Amino acid sequence: MSNINALVLTGYGLNCDNETSYAFELAGAKACRVHINSLIDGSVSLDEFQIMAFIGGFSWGDDHGAGVIQAVRMKTNIGDKLLEFIEKGKLVIGICNGFQTLVNLGLLPGIDGDYKTRSVALTYNDCGKFRNDWVNLAINADSPCIFTKGLEQAELPIRHGEGKFYAQDSVLNHLIAKNQVALRYAMADGSPANSRFPFNPNGSLNDIAGICDQTGRVFGLMPHPEAYNHFTNHPNWTRLKREGKTINSDQTPGIHIFRNAVEYLQ
Repeated sequence: MSNINALVLTGYGLNCDNETSYAFELAGAKACRVHINSLIDGSVSLDEFQIMAFIGGFSWGDDHGAGVIQAVRMKTNIGDKLLEFIEKGKLVIGICNGFQTLVNLGLLPGIDGDYKTRSVALTYNDCGKFRNDWVNLAINADSPCIFTKGLEQAELPIRHGEGKFYAQDSVLNHLIAKNQVALRYAMADGSPANSRFPFNPNGSLNDIAGICDQTGRVFGLMPHPEAYNHFTNHPNWTRLKREGKTINSDQTPGIHIFRNAVEYLQ
């Protein structure tokens, strides 16, 4: 039995809880799906967990902007507990809608330890529509991000309508200088997408697909690592197999991200 407990948020339009829980289990953690209300009313305590996952989906239907209502509800009711969770050295991952929630909460980018100020945004895709596709990603080897250690490139699926990363130049330059940009949209060979569609699917500045705080323990990304939990999830897996390409059936790039978190805590 694993001694690493991962909390996977559920409720109000979130819809990736089973996939995320399964990915954590494959990575060696014990995953527990917890409704947002259970954290707010205190029936489940954050003290029981070492990892917290803000999952994908469409919390509150994205009616007031992606992740906005979830962020307000959680900050108002348990904002201090979220800060304590981070201060204790625990890990947080936000995937897609979860990433949107983290930036609305101010937990990312956490510049100079400020986890309360909203300084970046994830807004409507430049293409003007929802994108459901696979993307190539280049991983920043110099990033302190716990979750991306050991990865150079990855392919992961995306499914979002509000994934464009935006920030003022001063904030963007700070994130780049501190290597808080953990992964970027890229071409198949790992070279920069340079905002070219559909390789950069949403128009994110600097091709940013995911960032972390300065400790590397709080991580948000638009692609869905939990949705690549087996090599047959890849849309071209049969072709790759026929071509004799190496297929790691034990650890996809998606599971690698979750396993990094578990091994760090162990």
